[in-house]
Amino acid sequence: MWTELKAPSLAEMEATAHDIFERLPAEFRKLCEGVIIRVDDFPTEEVLDELECESEFDLLGLFQGVGLPQQSVSDVARLPNMVWLYRRPILDYWAEHDESLGHIVRHVLIHEIGHHFGLSDDDMEAIEAQAEQDAD
Repeated sequence: MWTELKAPSLAEMEATAHDIFERLPAEFRKLCEGVIIRVDDFPTEEVLDELECESEFDLLGLFQGVGLPQQSVSDVARLPNMVWLYRRPILDYWAEHDESLGHIVRHVLIHEIGHHFGLSDDDMEAIEAQAEQDAD
C-alpha cells in the first residue's frame, strides 16, 4: 500500500544528493572542492525571470558561479560556486517518468556540476554512465 509513503523532505533530498555526490568518481569530486550543493523547493523569482522560465517547474537544477575554465588566479574574492537542486520540479518530473528518484537526482547533479567544469553534454553523459556502472 502507498498510504505510508511520502515525498522526501528538503533535508532528505539534500542528504540524498550528498550521498550520490560521494559515489561519483574521486577525480570528479576533487575538482568540485568548494562547490556547495543545496536543495530548495523552487528557484527564486529572480532566477526564473533571468532564465525566462514559464513556470517554477521548468528548472530542475542550476549552477551558480564561475566555472573552472573562466577562473583565474588573479580573480578577486567571490562567492563559492553552488549547485541548486529544486525538489518540487524534480518530484514532478519523477511522477511523470519511469525513472528512479535517485537516478533523476544523480542526472541533475552531474549536469549542473558539469557546468562548473565547462563540460559538454557528451562529457556529462560519460561521467553519469561511469557513476551508474560504479553504483552497480
